[in-house]
Amino acid sequence: MKINVNDIRVGNVLEHNSKLWIVTKTQHVQPGKGGAFMQVEMKEMRGGTKLNERFRAADVVEKVFLEEMTFQFLYRDGDELHFMNRETYEQIQLPADLVGNSIAFLTDNMQVTICMYDNEPISVSLPQTVTLEIAEAEPVVKGQTAASSYKPATLSNGVKITVPQHIEAGTFVVVDTSSSSYVEKAK
Repeated sequence: MKINVNDIRVGNVLEHNSKLWIVTKTQHVQPGKGGAFMQVEMKEMRGGTKLNERFRAADVVEKVFLEEMTFQFLYRDGDELHFMNRETYEQIQLPADLVGNSIAFLTDNMQVTICMYDNEPISVSLPQTVTLEIAEAEPVVKGQTAASSYKPATLSNGVKITVPQHIEAGTFVVVDTSSSSYVEKAK
Protein backbone atom coordinates (compact mmCIF):
# COMPACT_ATOMS: atom_id res chain seq x y z
CA MET A 1 0.00 0.00 0.00
CA LYS A 2 1.44 3.36 -1.02
CA ILE A 3 1.45 6.06 1.66
CA ASN A 4 2.68 9.65 1.78
CA VAL A 5 5.95 10.07 3.70
CA ASN A 6 4.18 12.38 6.16
CA ASP A 7 2.14 9.34 7.29
CA ILE A 8 5.21 7.26 8.25
CA ARG A 9 5.13 6.30 11.94
CA VAL A 10 7.56 4.48 14.23
CA GLY A 11 6.91 0.74 13.98
CA ASN A 12 5.74 0.84 10.35
CA VAL A 13 7.32 -1.69 7.99
CA LEU A 14 8.36 -0.23 4.64
CA GLU A 15 9.60 -1.80 1.44
CA HIS A 16 12.55 0.32 0.28
CA ASN A 17 15.33 -0.65 -2.15
CA SER A 18 13.80 -4.16 -2.45
CA LYS A 19 14.24 -4.81 1.29
CA LEU A 20 11.93 -4.71 4.31
CA TRP A 21 12.69 -2.02 6.90
CA ILE A 22 11.11 -1.26 10.27
CA VAL A 23 10.91 2.44 11.13
CA THR A 24 12.70 3.22 14.42
CA LYS A 25 12.67 7.03 14.36
CA THR A 26 11.07 9.80 12.30
CA GLN A 27 11.63 13.54 12.22
CA HIS A 28 9.78 16.08 10.10
CA VAL A 29 12.23 18.84 9.07
CA GLN A 30 11.22 22.16 7.58
CA PRO A 31 14.39 24.10 6.78
CA GLY A 32 14.33 27.87 6.36
CA LYS A 33 15.34 27.47 2.75
CA GLY A 34 14.12 24.69 0.45
CA GLY A 35 11.33 22.16 0.76
CA ALA A 36 10.29 20.20 3.82
CA PHE A 37 11.45 16.61 4.19
CA MET A 38 11.06 13.59 6.47
CA GLN A 39 14.20 12.14 8.06
CA VAL A 40 13.54 8.43 8.71
CA GLU A 41 15.78 6.01 10.62
CA MET A 42 15.08 2.39 9.69
CA LYS A 43 16.41 -1.06 10.60
CA GLU A 44 16.44 -3.89 8.07
CA MET A 45 14.15 -6.74 9.14
CA ARG A 46 16.42 -9.57 7.96
CA GLY A 47 19.95 -8.24 8.32
CA GLY A 48 19.58 -5.73 11.11
CA THR A 49 21.54 -3.00 9.31
CA LYS A 50 20.46 0.58 9.94
CA LEU A 51 19.68 3.22 7.35
CA ASN A 52 18.97 6.94 7.62
CA GLU A 53 16.89 8.07 4.67
CA ARG A 54 15.67 11.53 3.74
CA PHE A 55 12.36 11.66 1.85
CA ARG A 56 10.90 14.78 0.23
CA ALA A 57 7.42 15.76 1.41
CA ALA A 58 5.93 14.85 -1.99
CA ASP A 59 7.39 11.30 -2.02
CA VAL A 60 5.35 8.15 -1.49
CA VAL A 61 6.61 4.89 0.03
CA GLU A 62 5.37 1.31 0.08
CA LYS A 63 3.97 0.32 3.49
CA VAL A 64 3.98 -3.43 4.12
CA PHE A 65 1.52 -5.30 6.29
CA LEU A 66 2.89 -8.32 8.10
CA GLU A 67 0.87 -11.28 9.27
CA GLU A 68 1.57 -12.11 12.91
CA MET A 69 1.01 -15.70 14.00
CA THR A 70 1.37 -17.33 17.42
CA PHE A 71 3.63 -20.35 17.56
CA GLN A 72 4.89 -22.57 20.36
CA PHE A 73 8.63 -23.19 20.64
CA LEU A 74 9.33 -26.94 20.64
CA TYR A 75 13.10 -27.50 20.65
CA ARG A 76 16.48 -26.41 19.29
CA ASP A 77 18.48 -28.60 16.93
CA GLY A 78 21.91 -26.98 16.41
CA ASP A 79 21.30 -23.67 14.62
CA GLU A 80 17.69 -24.56 13.80
CA LEU A 81 14.66 -23.80 15.98
CA HIS A 82 11.45 -25.82 15.71
CA PHE A 83 8.05 -24.18 16.25
CA MET A 84 4.45 -25.39 16.07
CA ASN A 85 1.43 -23.38 14.96
CA ARG A 86 -1.04 -23.53 17.85
CA GLU A 87 -4.09 -23.57 15.56
CA THR A 88 -3.06 -25.91 12.72
CA TYR A 89 -0.39 -27.97 14.55
CA GLU A 90 1.86 -27.39 11.53
CA GLN A 91 5.56 -27.39 12.45
CA ILE A 92 8.17 -25.07 10.96
CA GLN A 93 11.92 -24.91 11.26
CA LEU A 94 13.69 -21.52 11.37
CA PRO A 95 17.31 -20.38 11.71
CA ALA A 96 18.26 -19.28 15.25
CA ASP A 97 19.46 -15.87 14.05
CA LEU A 98 15.82 -14.80 13.41
CA VAL A 99 15.36 -14.57 17.19
CA GLY A 100 18.42 -12.35 17.66
CA ASN A 101 20.04 -11.57 21.01
CA SER A 102 17.04 -12.64 23.09
CA ILE A 103 17.54 -16.32 22.15
CA ALA A 104 18.90 -17.01 25.66
CA PHE A 105 15.38 -16.39 27.02
CA LEU A 106 13.71 -18.89 24.66
CA THR A 107 12.36 -21.82 26.68
CA ASP A 108 10.45 -24.99 25.79
CA ASN A 109 6.71 -24.45 25.16
CA MET A 110 7.12 -20.63 25.11
CA GLN A 111 4.53 -18.76 23.04
CA VAL A 112 6.24 -16.56 20.42
CA THR A 113 5.00 -14.30 17.64
CA ILE A 114 6.33 -14.97 14.16
CA CYS A 115 5.92 -12.21 11.56
CA MET A 116 5.26 -13.47 8.05
CA TYR A 117 5.56 -11.63 4.75
CA ASP A 118 4.25 -13.50 1.68
CA ASN A 119 4.10 -16.69 3.81
CA GLU A 120 7.82 -16.35 4.61
CA PRO A 121 8.89 -15.93 8.26
CA ILE A 122 11.00 -12.79 8.70
CA SER A 123 11.19 -12.33 12.48
CA VAL A 124 10.47 -14.07 15.78
CA SER A 125 9.36 -12.02 18.82
CA LEU A 126 9.50 -13.38 22.36
CA PRO A 127 7.18 -12.17 25.12
CA GLN A 128 8.23 -8.75 26.46
CA THR A 129 9.14 -10.20 29.87
CA VAL A 130 10.00 -13.59 31.37
CA THR A 131 10.33 -14.79 34.96
CA LEU A 132 13.61 -16.49 35.83
CA GLU A 133 15.49 -17.55 38.96
CA ILE A 134 18.68 -15.86 40.11
CA ALA A 135 21.35 -18.59 40.12
CA GLU A 136 24.21 -16.50 41.54
CA ALA A 137 24.34 -13.12 43.24
CA GLU A 138 26.58 -11.40 45.74
CA PRO A 139 25.25 -11.65 49.30
CA VAL A 140 23.08 -8.88 50.68
CA VAL A 141 25.15 -6.31 52.59
CA LYS A 142 23.30 -4.80 55.53
CA GLY A 143 22.70 -1.08 55.02
CA GLN A 144 23.17 -1.26 51.24
CA THR A 145 19.52 -1.97 50.49
CA ALA A 146 18.34 1.59 51.16
CA ALA A 147 20.31 3.10 48.28
CA SER A 148 19.30 2.47 44.71
CA SER A 149 22.52 0.68 43.73
CA TYR A 150 22.79 -2.45 41.64
CA LYS A 151 25.00 -5.53 41.78
CA PRO A 152 25.84 -8.21 39.17
CA ALA A 153 23.84 -11.44 39.13
CA THR A 154 23.57 -14.53 36.93
CA LEU A 155 20.20 -15.94 35.86
CA SER A 156 19.36 -19.65 35.67
CA ASN A 157 19.85 -19.50 31.87
CA GLY A 158 23.40 -18.10 32.27
CA VAL A 159 22.62 -14.50 31.29
CA LYS A 160 24.34 -11.88 33.44
CA ILE A 161 22.26 -8.87 34.56
CA THR A 162 22.36 -6.25 37.28
CA VAL A 163 19.82 -6.39 40.10
CA PRO A 164 19.04 -4.28 43.20
CA GLN A 165 21.06 -4.99 46.34
CA HIS A 166 18.19 -6.81 48.13
CA ILE A 167 17.94 -9.59 45.49
CA GLU A 168 19.72 -12.82 46.44
CA ALA A 169 20.32 -16.23 44.83
CA GLY A 170 17.13 -18.32 44.57
CA THR A 171 14.89 -15.27 44.08
CA PHE A 172 12.65 -15.19 41.00
CA VAL A 173 12.78 -11.94 39.00
CA VAL A 174 11.03 -10.53 35.94
CA VAL A 175 13.46 -9.73 33.09
CA ASP A 176 12.90 -7.67 29.91
CA THR A 177 13.80 -9.97 26.98
CA SER A 178 14.69 -7.19 24.54
CA SER A 179 17.21 -5.40 26.79
CA SER A 180 18.19 -8.26 29.16
CA SER A 181 17.47 -6.00 32.11
CA TYR A 182 15.87 -6.45 35.54
CA VAL A 183 12.26 -5.23 35.75
CA GLU A 184 11.00 -6.30 39.17
CA LYS A 185 10.98 -9.04 41.76
CA ALA A 186 8.50 -11.77 40.78
CA LYS A 187 5.43 -12.10 42.95
